[in-house]
Amino acid sequence: MNFPQPVERLVNLLDPDANQILNMTVEAAIERVGSGDVNRVRGIDGHFALIHKDGQLIRMARSLGRPLRYFLAKRSEGPCLVVAERMDEIAEFLDQEGLGDQFHPSYTRMVPAHHVTELKLIGCPDPNPVNRRFFAPQRNRLSTDLDEIGKEYIGQLAKECNLWLDHVGPKEPLGVLFSGGIDSGSVFLVLYHLLLQRGEAPQRLKAFTLSVDGTGTDEQQAADFLKQLGLGLFLETVTVPAKSVDYQETIRVIEDYKPLDVQAAAMGHALCRGIREQYPEWTWLIDGDGGDENLKDYPIEANPELTIRSVLNNTMLYQEGWGVDAVKHSLTYSGGQSRGHIRSWAPARKFGFKGFSPYALPNVIDIAEGIPFIELTDWDHEKLYSLKGEIVRRGVEAITGFKMPIFEKRRFQNGAAGDSQFDQLFPKDELEYRNAFQAIYG
Repeated sequence: MNFPQPVERLVNLLDPDANQILNMTVEAAIERVGSGDVNRVRGIDGHFALIHKDGQLIRMARSLGRPLRYFLAKRSEGPCLVVAERMDEIAEFLDQEGLGDQFHPSYTRMVPAHHVTELKLIGCPDPNPVNRRFFAPQRNRLSTDLDEIGKEYIGQLAKECNLWLDHVGPKEPLGVLFSGGIDSGSVFLVLYHLLLQRGEAPQRLKAFTLSVDGTGTDEQQAADFLKQLGLGLFLETVTVPAKSVDYQETIRVIEDYKPLDVQAAAMGHALCRGIREQYPEWTWLIDGDGGDENLKDYPIEANPELTIRSVLNNTMLYQEGWGVDAVKHSLTYSGGQSRGHIRSWAPARKFGFKGFSPYALPNVIDIAEGIPFIELTDWDHEKLYSLKGEIVRRGVEAITGFKMPIFEKRRFQNGAAGDSQFDQLFPKDELEYRNAFQAIYG
């Protein structure tokens, strides 16, 4: 007896205009993903979320800068793969198809960044997907000369920003999400330098700084940073009331519950809303997200799961978490910045901006992973924490000529609001964040 073959279906809800591919067309990039050749996929420069279908074989790939979720629904006629950026987009589609009872947020899967994910729509039971890495930077390949490291690192950042400016065009206004810290400060100075170099008007540029009821310290830090360089006219402080910082609303926006990411996203959400209210037509935003991950600038002591040896011995630990083959890898969320970058992406997307994070691009991460951290720090925490400022300061001066001010590190959410204000805005118990997320889907 001949049994009918299952009829597979692919529903692609991704927005192709959200890709920011800097060196080829989206169609050419999709063809590379479809080839299955990881070396060819590595050649795609930019932020992307791509999917290719060849019969029953599906291949997907993404960079850190865009999420890429999928859900396999069951129908009597065969499997249906739904691909989207967000959980709620998948849930809405399933409801429309009468398949909503199959949905649960934990059943969605995230394509891990820097991998080609392959799966086959062959019916029940469906095999597990296969993840093949397309980005594997060579570690410890640079010299220990901080001047050389800085020049190469910020030089690569400048190359990517220059390609992005080609992508944006010569007249669009550009907003930097700016605190005066190392990452946003270096991005601003590199962009300013490139605009002058290209003969384009630097007045296109604004440094947007968030202040919650005027209580934060970033406003003064940002002003001091730009004043020292004679660039104070580019600063624009966006002052918002405390009521506009809503962690529960933010959890709906980012579809996650990790406290630090929720807190950062809540401030980003308030800043994006404030910019949109003042500038209804603004499109392009750029930020420094990824700079801490690249140069391993997080307090190791604050995370009991980490040691300096785990941080320095594991490739891209802060970007990818423990990796797709590890027990701790989450199929729903991925790991590291591969999960956490949603804090930057989702607020910008909600308010109709096109955000860009040059530090999160593979070509920039590649330079960072080449830094010989162990040799430079000899396993010393304080040497590691001071390394970022030295590398970026030297690199910015080599590329732009600016002597960049370096201030004490603090997180975005802590700089935008005062301590007492912060404690009123965010719960201390992680369980409250989890409960708020679970309440979304009842």
